Amino acid sequence: MAAALQRSACLIASVLLSLMSEKSVSSELSRPNVLFLVVDDLRPKLGCYGETNMVTPNIDQLAAKSLVFERAYVQQALCSPSRTSFLTGRRPDTTRTYDLHVYFRNIAGNYTTLPQHFKNNGYITQSVGKIFHPGPTSGNTDDYPFSWTFPARHAPSRKYFTDKICPGPDGKLYNNAVCPLERSQIPSGKLPDEENADFAVSFLQNRSVDQKPFFLALGFHKPHLPFRYDAKYKDLYPLSKIKIADNQNVPMMMPYVSFAPWDYLRTFQDIRALNVSWPFGVIPNDFQYLMRQSYSAATSFTDGLVGRVLAALDQSGFANNTIITFHGDHGWHLGEHMEWTKHTNFDIALRIPLMFHVPGVTAPKLPPGKTFPFKDALKMPIHENTRHTNDPLTNDDLVEAVDIYPTISELAGLDIPPTCSRNPFSETFCTEGASFASLIKSVAKDVTITSDTFRDVSKSSYQIMDTNIASSGLNDMGIASSKGTDVTRMSTGHRTSRSKVQWKRAVFSQYPRPSFFPSRSTIAPSLNEIIIMGYTMRTDKQRYTEWVAYDHTTFSANWTHVYARELYDYSADPEGNFNVVDVPAYSDLAVQLAQQLRDGWRSVLPGRS
Repeated sequence: MAAALQRSACLIASVLLSLMSEKSVSSELSRPNVLFLVVDDLRPKLGCYGETNMVTPNIDQLAAKSLVFERAYVQQALCSPSRTSFLTGRRPDTTRTYDLHVYFRNIAGNYTTLPQHFKNNGYITQSVGKIFHPGPTSGNTDDYPFSWTFPARHAPSRKYFTDKICPGPDGKLYNNAVCPLERSQIPSGKLPDEENADFAVSFLQNRSVDQKPFFLALGFHKPHLPFRYDAKYKDLYPLSKIKIADNQNVPMMMPYVSFAPWDYLRTFQDIRALNVSWPFGVIPNDFQYLMRQSYSAATSFTDGLVGRVLAALDQSGFANNTIITFHGDHGWHLGEHMEWTKHTNFDIALRIPLMFHVPGVTAPKLPPGKTFPFKDALKMPIHENTRHTNDPLTNDDLVEAVDIYPTISELAGLDIPPTCSRNPFSETFCTEGASFASLIKSVAKDVTITSDTFRDVSKSSYQIMDTNIASSGLNDMGIASSKGTDVTRMSTGHRTSRSKVQWKRAVFSQYPRPSFFPSRSTIAPSLNEIIIMGYTMRTDKQRYTEWVAYDHTTFSANWTHVYARELYDYSADPEGNFNVVDVPAYSDLAVQLAQQLRDGWRSVLPGRS
């Protein structure tokens, strides 16, 4: 009798465990996938950001089905610190990553990263291309196995990165900054971004909808220097249509410590041949046209690869259950303020494109192959390329890259990391950002979506209505719309809104310096060279910066030792050409902003007064 009871108990336990396991599997399968797209050195120079000369039809198509953030900023305008920040959800002073050498796990703490959070929750996580900055700053493994289910994948042709493959007018090969390539001139036949896109497409095509959800992170190198891209894309940008910066002087009353003499750009042979004086030389205008042409062409080259991956996602049946994020790792100067590349605290170096696509929320769910059809810019008539159909829904609240981690977590239904304490180094799971899912909710709640495709920009307007919103698997967070509400988006411009929810009043960034005056290590000093930290804050209408003494041995700033201050008032000076911090009329505002900068990011978190 006892044995029979024991067998019955075991049978019941087995059934319960089976049911729990089936429920767990079912829960995993119902979770949305994530396609996490990052582009190196990409400023908001895209058609969807109002750049009418840009040919970026695939990114524009994604934007038309996303919420596009007009004022998004990174925490530091350098690859590794920025990427470490948005992948950990923490700021550089907490990751202690300011350069291209240190690894946050060795110097700061064993933090749970964004992909690691998804991996810990049953996701397959895969890194392709440049997500973490490769090399010692990510443990020489791209943070595998912490963050990734499989080793990170880098293109084999990456080994030709510094090779002399750029043809010169004399028939010789060079390592140039400007380097459009014919297919026959590419050593392996394909460029690294092409190989990485191939891998991502294969990943998507070889998965099925009944497998575990995935977090696929794909990082594109271009338009990072050198500008090596398929030369066909250069034809999209005739030099006669290129415009160069009209503010090629440093800002009036700019302190020396603000300036970065773009030494990395100077390493390329075509730049060295210009014999530009250091540190404040100006690149000749005729070469500036070439630089801008190739930056634009390299961006369009990447756009085509983004389009291929989005089409594969769509055709494989994942588009209706995949959150897509797209952003740059920092901005990029193209001659403004006499600057090139990044490495500054200026607005143009810190501002990035950022968009979130949430199926059934920011766009309708459509049959496979209908959401992201591939658009080949090289085969489209030029008037189609520059028409920029489907103006996106945009938001102009101030957001930061450090907010991306908690936002994706909330959208996917995972635990949202709590706000880090003032001693965050022993806390493995926390964030120094805030989820802006509420901003998406605020904008989307008044919008109803139909399964009809968006109407063409050549028509005056369109309405979006939805009868399927309620069935969306992604509306658990409450992003649903009132049926019957009509929303008109005019074809003449973006439909921009500021959220109706309480949100941040400022965003914060920083940049280290090894000296007050420009030096050969100004653009990317090693940790042991840093003696000054420039803390900068962007508010609605101003940017305020203080350059203060910094002790790299104790990781501490001395706010009583201020080397320099900057204040740019964009309401009166949109390009930030005048530092007005010492102008008497701005003295009260400067005092107010100085206190706000010292109060820091915690003081402006949503819910704070």
